[in-house]
Amino acid sequence: MELKAIIFDLDGVVCSTDEYHYLAWKSLSDELGIYFDREINNRLRGVSRMDSLDIILERSEKLYTPEEKQELATVKNGRYVELLQSLTPENVLEGIPEFLAACRESGIKTAIASASKNAPFIIHKLNLENKFDYIADAASVEKSKPAPDIFLAAAEGLGIEPEHCIGIEDAKAGIEAIHAAGMKAVGIGSADTLNEADLLVSETKALEFKKITEFFVK
Repeated sequence: MELKAIIFDLDGVVCSTDEYHYLAWKSLSDELGIYFDREINNRLRGVSRMDSLDIILERSEKLYTPEEKQELATVKNGRYVELLQSLTPENVLEGIPEFLAACRESGIKTAIASASKNAPFIIHKLNLENKFDYIADAASVEKSKPAPDIFLAAAEGLGIEPEHCIGIEDAKAGIEAIHAAGMKAVGIGSADTLNEADLLVSETKALEFKKITEFFVK
């Protein structure tokens, strides 16, 4: 089986905006009088904005209408986007530029599969528009991770069948989504949470193009 494409999650794989998400959700939760901490925040990794809001509202005594939830999600996103203004190319995670260059030199297509509707804006701030052949974000699919939709959308955007793709993720929901899409999964992080990954590396700087391609054909 020939490897033709590598599809990357964005947050935690290409860059890290976890802290920005946390600060934006924390600000909203404090305003609503709902308890929110970093442990709860960890449950939001790889999860869509509306599903993340539902997790936060689990501790609320008030029941919110769909319209009210949409308004709250919009407020959170506005605060998050404000924080994103400080992003620069220096926020690209270590090892990613070299890995992307190796993909390009070898003729391997690359795409982003992100749960964030802000993915195109983030890629622009990181000055990586010309490093990816396609960007699939949450606005382009109906179901978020762990459903396979976003990875299937990325493969379709590249014009490549899923079985010829590898997905790279740092969240359990993302690994599940990659497998559901019929792709092999590379996890970045700890075996405690990413034990279902087909190949696991501790951090982005440990990504080695040769190792990834050899793993695919095994």
